[in-house]
Amino acid sequence: MDINNFPLFLKEVFSNMPLLITVVLILAVILVNGWTDAPNAIATVVSTRALSPRNAILMATVFNFLGVFVMTLFQAEVAQTIYNMVDFGNDPKLSIVALCAALVAIVTWATAAWYFGIPTSESHALIAGISGAAIALQGSIAGINGAEWMKVIYGIFISTGLGFGFGYLIAKLITMIFRGRNRQRSNRFFTKGQIFGGASMAFMHGAQDGQKFMGVFLLGVALAKGDASTQSFSIPLWLMVLSSLTMALGTSIGGMRIIKSVGMDMVSLSVHEGFAADLAAASALLFTTVFGIPVSTTHTKTTAIMGVGVTQGSDKVNWKLVLEMVMAWVLTFPGCGLIGFGMAKIFIKLFT
Repeated sequence: MDINNFPLFLKEVFSNMPLLITVVLILAVILVNGWTDAPNAIATVVSTRALSPRNAILMATVFNFLGVFVMTLFQAEVAQTIYNMVDFGNDPKLSIVALCAALVAIVTWATAAWYFGIPTSESHALIAGISGAAIALQGSIAGINGAEWMKVIYGIFISTGLGFGFGYLIAKLITMIFRGRNRQRSNRFFTKGQIFGGASMAFMHGAQDGQKFMGVFLLGVALAKGDASTQSFSIPLWLMVLSSLTMALGTSIGGMRIIKSVGMDMVSLSVHEGFAADLAAASALLFTTVFGIPVSTTHTKTTAIMGVGVTQGSDKVNWKLVLEMVMAWVLTFPGCGLIGFGMAKIFIKLFT
């Protein structure tokens, strides 16, 4: 099967039941990423009313795709890292069962987080879910690629540190540069700037998260075809389009709950502060993507907003909500990992 030929791929999907189930589950994971993760990219541009939710979602769709397309041309290492994160073994039948179990676990975790309005990291849920399933399949941590996992650990500290630091510094710099300027004129400038910032965030979200989920998509396709040993891949254009549209659909269905939590409830942002948060988060994501480090766009954007918020005083930040978010972040790895492990054990007993 030629993965680059979409009509042939589609024909194969409907004649290969394991492949069909895998594709449906991966698209479901991308959809819930649109519910819970992608809205972070446009949370500030909506909360400051620089764009309506409808126009922000349309913009995010276009720039998510462009982020996937452009960054994949130059740097596909994020997708390669996720692809090589775990080793499901040499039995493709067992491997595809374990992968499907992991995908069910990720959808379960993400849906619960969305219900409570907590913006968890789908990137980390993805990594934890497939890691838990690989451990269940192998019976030990032999299924985990430690070198690739370390990139994720580094990414947690780098993304949160850069997000908060850039947010604080850029907000302070903007305040200093525009002190004494005409307020109305400045707001018009920052409203336009926020649209640019929101587009940049959507672009970088596609560059980071789009690559991660396409890496898993291609892993699932390889396993469903009976190939458990492929270590390299190419990302077809149709998959980039499909991923972007599926994310956009998820955001349009349920994204407002997360937009409200991140863009309105955590910190009340002015237009120039929203611009600072977007610019800070997009810059941090660009830095990590160029170096092939898989990071959480949720962590990066929310910490950038916190960094901006504290420039006006720590009491401006809703620390209770921040604590809930941090707890959800901390629990994602063990929580989703355990669900992935349990689901894999159940699926292996039922389907093999």
